Amino acid sequence: METLTTNGVNIKIETFYQSKHSIPLENKYIFAYKVTITNLRKNRIKLLDRYWRIFDSNGSERTVQGKGVVGEQPVMEGGMTHEYVSWTNLLSDLGKMEGFFRMIDLVSNELFKVKIPSFKLFPPFKSN
Repeated sequence: METLTTNGVNIKIETFYQSKHSIPLENKYIFAYKVTITNLRKNRIKLLDRYWRIFDSNGSERTVQGKGVVGEQPVMEGGMTHEYVSWTNLLSDLGKMEGFFRMIDLVSNELFKVKIPSFKLFPPFKSN
């Protein structure tokens, strides 16, 4: 589990290898990840969009960006938490992800970024 707090928002990441959906002989590795976002600020905030960099150990890199997360733009009061689960596929058995969320403070209208901690993706058979 990885965790990081920036600009008054804590991000926690947990990863899960999806063996049922992965086909290692075809270089298809599927990982789910759970993101927990906790608003440590006093004001209400809204998650506007996301930006991810996804790295495979074979040297490939791709970016994913878009509005909200899993079809939502959650609003969180001070002290509130929002959780969601998403997934990614890799073409190799090892990889990592990192990125940021762009948010707005709904009281001050301040736009700000919240870093997502870098986290590794690897199946259990690779841990030793």
